[in-house]
Amino acid sequence: MKADDLKEAPKLFAENIKVGYTPEYFVMGVSSGSQAQVYSLSPAHAKRLKQYLEHELKNFEEKHGKITAEWNPNVVSPVQRANPPSEGS
Repeated sequence: MKADDLKEAPKLFAENIKVGYTPEYFVMGVSSGSQAQVYSLSPAHAKRLKQYLEHELKNFEEKHGKITAEWNPNVVSPVQRANPPSEGS
């Protein structure tokens, strides 16, 4: 994707992101208001997405200061209702 393509793409605020998975792929649902998009990624691509986000968050915090946020692994996802991750997993 070219930088100009990204500038021209419609923007939505991601209000909620849920992830489910199988041994074959990850499914990521991103919702904004009443709209939602679902993306499937290979496990390797999901890992690269994690690495990319960590890189960009590090750059952001170096410029703007530490982000304070807490992830609660026990919020049950509508994508993956059974067996939510537990603390430390």
